[in-house]
Amino acid sequence: MKLRFIAAALAAASLASFASAQSAMRISISVAQNSHQGVAIDTFAKEVEARTKGRVKVQPFYSGSLGGERESIEAVQLGTQELTFTSTGPVPNFVPEARILDVPFLFRDKAHARAVLDGAIGAEMLAKFEPKGFKALAWGENGIRHMTNSKRAVNAPEDLKGLKMRTMENPVHIAAYKGFGIVTTPMAFPEVFTALQQGTVDGQENPLSVIMAAKFDQVQKHLSLTGHVYSPAIFLMNKAAFDKLSAEDKGHFIEAAKVAVKANRARVDEDDSKGAAELKAKGMQVVEVDKAKFVNALAPVNAEFEKQFGKANLDRIRAVK
Repeated sequence: MKLRFIAAALAAASLASFASAQSAMRISISVAQNSHQGVAIDTFAKEVEARTKGRVKVQPFYSGSLGGERESIEAVQLGTQELTFTSTGPVPNFVPEARILDVPFLFRDKAHARAVLDGAIGAEMLAKFEPKGFKALAWGENGIRHMTNSKRAVNAPEDLKGLKMRTMENPVHIAAYKGFGIVTTPMAFPEVFTALQQGTVDGQENPLSVIMAAKFDQVQKHLSLTGHVYSPAIFLMNKAAFDKLSAEDKGHFIEAAKVAVKANRARVDEDDSKGAAELKAKGMQVVEVDKAKFVNALAPVNAEFEKQFGKANLDRIRAVK
């Protein structure tokens, strides 16, 4: 009788342990914890645990330890990983409709981009992820992208010609940068620092938040504040995992993502306010460019984008106040 009781107790403990393990979810980013994306996933994890009173735990992983952005999105789609927070760089490979958000100079500034993503257009776009196996919880922010390189100061678009630049695995970015005469080299983010260090590529482009977090100042001399693309980020969850949650917990996850986005955007604002000065102090040569010249240089490419996406769709985004 005592043995039967002990066996039952052990079985119950094992089931409890299994249930506990089942409620631990993973979320990843490709950059360091001390970054705008680290703030996003750390805040999200704390919020989920607090709102579910500890029933659900989310374990954050940083610096591409679970793979680059494309790999993490694939893992979430397949269900081998529950969550990721990613820039939209590789997203069009999974949800082609999201390509429109990566058109250069589409957004006037961060306030405009946030108004679009937090409004009807952003909500419509989030819904496009569901048929592809994702639950898109909320739009976050990667930031406004600028160009760095180790070869020369970039003051005007013609200075970009012939530079070998790492780009995200994103067809819109690649097409646009070819329009500048850049030799585009698509590459997963975890490989970029080494590629810059070894001279495999001359430069890269990213928001100040990423440039700082990745310590690109150690391997890049020139920073040009081109502001050529607003880069959204997004909380993605495996749809089957989300569907298994209770209605109450679904609400907790969505609210946690919203709180995390506020923290994420606040960190981007902080990095943008001090980033250029900090990078200059670390030895980078910082150039303020005439953005109009870069916009004009992409006129032929933008004409192609209008055909591809529809002028009305682009104008709808541009018209948001």
